Amino acid sequence: MKIIMLGAPGAGKGTQAKQIAEKYKIPHVSTGDIFRANIKNGTELGKEAKKYMDAGALVPDELTVRILLDRVAQEDCKNGYVLDGFPRTIPQAEVLDEELGKLNESIDHAINVDVPDEAIVKRMSGRRACPSCGATYHIVSIPPKKEGICDACGGELILRDDDKPETVQKRLDVYHEQTQPLEDFYREKGVLKNVNGTRSMEEIFEEIVSILGNTES
Repeated sequence: MKIIMLGAPGAGKGTQAKQIAEKYKIPHVSTGDIFRANIKNGTELGKEAKKYMDAGALVPDELTVRILLDRVAQEDCKNGYVLDGFPRTIPQAEVLDEELGKLNESIDHAINVDVPDEAIVKRMSGRRACPSCGATYHIVSIPPKKEGICDACGGELILRDDDKPETVQKRLDVYHEQTQPLEDFYREKGVLKNVNGTRSMEEIFEEIVSILGNTES
């Protein structure tokens, strides 16, 4: 079972991807993790990617897909995987589709966790972080015992720059321009399923399981 997770930044797709991976006993494949692992281990693909990253350039789609295919060719992916963070654009999806096609494989499900922009801005701007120990909170869903103070170490909590409403909105604008067209791409292939991401994590996961099926594979 090969699954792609779609959804805007802050929609909660990463959390759902981890739960899917756990239930169905398939790897949660994050492109960020793959890049870091290849660079850390000094693989040829990692060295090639690092050249672009060190120069402040984007890693080309073809190289990203090669690194991804190298990961999903490993033994633990033989029953499938959950892709999180890739593809981000139509050209990436086309290259992935083409390369999987050479292996007589294809994506089985594209799960889109759908959350309105205003809900994401509200959700992310409610986050608070402790710069001292790294603990994270949310003023509504996971508030600290004392407002503005970390439960763990007593440090002062902050609103990180990337969680500020104006920053979140910029990221959402980029998402709508570059990544949202993937919904139509996978809808045309008959594998897209939209899930209402404004509910509790448990309710969202229940719906995803109803789409994927209860049997572990």
